[in-house]
Amino acid sequence: LTIFLSLNLRRGLESNILSGETERLSASLEDYLEAMLFVILEKKGVRAKDIADRLSVSRPSVTSALQVLAAKRLINYAPYDVITLTDEGEKQAEKILSKHTVLQEFFTEVLLIEPEKAEAVACKIEHIADDALVERLRLFSRFMKENAESPEEWKKEFMRYCREHKMPKK
Repeated sequence: LTIFLSLNLRRGLESNILSGETERLSASLEDYLEAMLFVILEKKGVRAKDIADRLSVSRPSVTSALQVLAAKRLINYAPYDVITLTDEGEKQAEKILSKHTVLQEFFTEVLLIEPEKAEAVACKIEHIADDALVERLRLFSRFMKENAESPEEWKKEFMRYCREHKMPKK
């Protein structure tokens, strides 16, 4: 049964790759790719233990995810060896990280949400926000920075407005 499933999974992946179709990764798998990229940027290499520590998950969970990502040809993986991102894996990881960064900066710099909360919310939204929405938020953030006469003044006024309308401070 395992061999049958493995062969059919591989055939399905090859079919998708040949036809140009790509499957959307689950939020969990996106988190693994993003975590790998973070560790690689910090340490220049990544091992399963590094990923488990960063995501606070068990090593067997990491192993399962790594096997799926390897089957999707997003990583190069062999047990007990350094894990590397393929070109496509790196491209996807960078896109996820970019979305995360734009969202987090929008929440902290424009909506003035506290950094810890902004981080947590960005981690959730990055998986469902499409590219057009993220780009619009990035442009709006840039617009606010470049066109506000006094960024500190509008931030003060926005916080006052939130208080007056009984909105949470941050």
